[in-house]
Amino acid sequence: MQALSPSTPTGNLRPTSYVRTRRPSGPSRIVRCIYRSDPVHFPNGIGASRADWQSSCAILNASNKTFSHQDQPAEAHGGGSDHVAAVNGHKAAIDLKLVPIDSSNSSAPAVPQPPKPLTITDLSPAPMHGSRLRVAYQGVPGAYSEAAAGKAYPNCEAIPCDQFEVAFQAVELWIADRAVLPVENSLGGSIHRNYDLLLRHRLHIVGEVQLPVHHCLLALPGTRMDYLSRVISHPQALSQCEHTLTKLCPQAAREAVDDTAGAAEYIAVNNLRDTAAIASARAAKLYGLQVLADGIQDDSSNVTRFVMLAREPIIPRTDRPFKTSIVFAHDQGTSVLFKVLSAFAFRNISLTKIESRPHRNRPIRLVDDANVGTAKHFEYMFYIDFEASLAEVRAQNALAEVQEFTSFLRVLGSYPMDMTPWSPSA
Repeated sequence: MQALSPSTPTGNLRPTSYVRTRRPSGPSRIVRCIYRSDPVHFPNGIGASRADWQSSCAILNASNKTFSHQDQPAEAHGGGSDHVAAVNGHKAAIDLKLVPIDSSNSSAPAVPQPPKPLTITDLSPAPMHGSRLRVAYQGVPGAYSEAAAGKAYPNCEAIPCDQFEVAFQAVELWIADRAVLPVENSLGGSIHRNYDLLLRHRLHIVGEVQLPVHHCLLALPGTRMDYLSRVISHPQALSQCEHTLTKLCPQAAREAVDDTAGAAEYIAVNNLRDTAAIASARAAKLYGLQVLADGIQDDSSNVTRFVMLAREPIIPRTDRPFKTSIVFAHDQGTSVLFKVLSAFAFRNISLTKIESRPHRNRPIRLVDDANVGTAKHFEYMFYIDFEASLAEVRAQNALAEVQEFTSFLRVLGSYPMDMTPWSPSA
């Protein structure tokens, strides 16, 4: 049966081709393939490019199982202007350049592979939603961020990402439903990169989780402490264990890597007998390492605060303690900070965090003065966390007053506080 081919599209017209398929036993049905020439994108739908349209047709061929090289005429395999392609076993009026799917090795058993961190090139339209919540985190399996994701969302499907920004984009592109990322540590301070990414991306903070950090010194089985020549880990982990490392292995050099669990994986993969890593006890189990020393952090009060990010905000409530995070700036510099703080102080709203970051769009402000010349002032964005829900009238009035003093104000999220009991590790 001949395929119906519409006339040549012009402008932003959207041609539609219909291919009628016939099953051996049963009524015929129509398979509809849509090719859009405009850049409109449909989530979980057919893409906007010709390649996406061709891929969709190829999937339809596999599902109907009627694609057969034997049913095609001999000239269908040749080139030239008279070349006619076959769709669902019938001739089509255009050449779709479909690539047949090779299913010869479909019966071979699949070899299980460990999950690999997402990269920028992996960010593509997301698959259909499953029953488990998909949570993105930065690092590899065994990282503290993975433990925080499991604490925030038990029984979730944790998705490792090689960069913080990839975790943001994984949620934006529907590869993940949530992201759990660190923003501050009780000893190391703020993670500035994630504060900058919170402003760059349009995700919302929907919760927080605080995770006690328990560092261990890991090495290959049989490795002796006095034979170590270097210790590798995240820069903050190295600084948090500096005094203990000096006592345990003063001869070992310190070397910084991207993350703690990645350091453990690096030692296991490369079979390094003279190198140890600072990581979690879970990382030792995952990568077959031995715990040379447990709890090597200099200060037992070592806690990292993580925020949970989603595409949509949650509805603020007043039946439990809430926290709200905002970011603001002013054209006239930092002189407005006192007025902003007074808006919260007059309403007895406690602040839990104040962070300043350079104003990327306007990092320096020039002030002309005839007596002293031109003065240069640095411009900053201010991040504030305060203990109140946006459902409370006092919080709404405080933000209304803050908006009068600032040229830019954005609410990053209003979310439940983490009230989990915690005690310093031994």
